[in-house]
Amino acid sequence: MKQETKNTPQGTERVALVTGGSRGIGLGIVKCLIADGFSVMLNGVRPEESVADVLKDLRDGGADVAYCAGDVSDADARKRLIDATRETFGALHVLVNNAGVAPKVRADILDAEEDSYDWVMDVNLKGPYFLTQLAARWMLEQKEADPAWSGAIVNVNSISATVVSINRGEYCVSKAGLAMATGLWAARLGEHDIPVYEVRPGVTATDMTAGVQEKYDKLIDEGLTITPRWGQPDDVGKAVASLARGDFPYSTGQVIMVDGGLSVPRL
Repeated sequence: MKQETKNTPQGTERVALVTGGSRGIGLGIVKCLIADGFSVMLNGVRPEESVADVLKDLRDGGADVAYCAGDVSDADARKRLIDATRETFGALHVLVNNAGVAPKVRADILDAEEDSYDWVMDVNLKGPYFLTQLAARWMLEQKEADPAWSGAIVNVNSISATVVSINRGEYCVSKAGLAMATGLWAARLGEHDIPVYEVRPGVTATDMTAGVQEKYDKLIDEGLTITPRWGQPDDVGKAVASLARGDFPYSTGQVIMVDGGLSVPRL
């Protein structure tokens, strides 16, 4: 069912756009933003009828949400997503770049193929880079029209930005690139007081990690993380919500680790 277009005056509600927001970490983020009073545009690659149950559950709880299907690696889809947010809510305060993919086949970097590399890089790096460009242009328009407007951009990255996995090199390279993109956008938008942050989850229970559950259960039991459990989507959601609320206005460009202490050097 198509969400009714709003004509709410700018500044009377806070609006977030979350890519990959219909399941996993993205849905955990959406739920935390809703709890903070945000209206949310969810994005995913599945058609809307495939996420109808998710949308119904959110709306039954009183959430003001809409959904726009589209692959962030596609330029036309990115434009449609921004246009749909504008048409539905009339404003955008927070962009959460969460959508991401793992290689279709975990292959040693000696055997990895270019089509896998291109696909992962397009979704994980090119997509958020150019979606941020579109969102930032709109944010600057809103800031010029209303100096009281405030917003932020949050990139949901991964410990793989710095932690090497030689059987999914393209994923690691894409995440390292996203880390640089965070710094670039933070530097570019700083003069406009639009902070850009990065949240870096560790081993988190999602569809993406379901196939390696046994492996990581064992590693966590053996002390891989300081906090002896898997991360959950709402662990990431709580971190993103705090940034979206503006709790860290003087920390633009910074990385928030949500990895249970996995990245802490230990002897």
